[in-house]
Amino acid sequence: MANMAMRRYLDWLREAEDDLSAARDLMRLGRYSKACFFAQQAAEKALKALLMRRAGVFEITHSVVRLLEVASEHGLRVPDELFRRAEALDRLYVPTRYPSVWPHGPPHVHYGEEDARRAVEDAEEVLRFVGEQIEGAPERAQR
Repeated sequence: MANMAMRRYLDWLREAEDDLSAARDLMRLGRYSKACFFAQQAAEKALKALLMRRAGVFEITHSVVRLLEVASEHGLRVPDELFRRAEALDRLYVPTRYPSVWPHGPPHVHYGEEDARRAVEDAEEVLRFVGEQIEGAPERAQR
């Protein structure tokens, strides 16, 4: 791998898995906006791990769509359906956390069980894709 930071992809992947677990737990507790945010975080961190592992790059962005674009630019075949899911997850990054995004009320009153369920499912698909891409990937040559 290119450097020490790139070897930490597994830490990013494990954190993504923990965020997904947190999203599931929060959904069960009825904390839907928080579940949506943690689902987005899981997808973002998993894709950062993938790019570190397979492309030797660390992309500074919070956009799940952008991370998939970078993966495509590095030769990974990303299904169109995953881009749709990424777009849905990107829409959860800011409004799930900041009251000023909404005309009234705190973010948590604007999200329900269905929102959280979809977000968790979208994140699960991203993590499934990442797992398939990382599994058995050869070590990158030093750049």
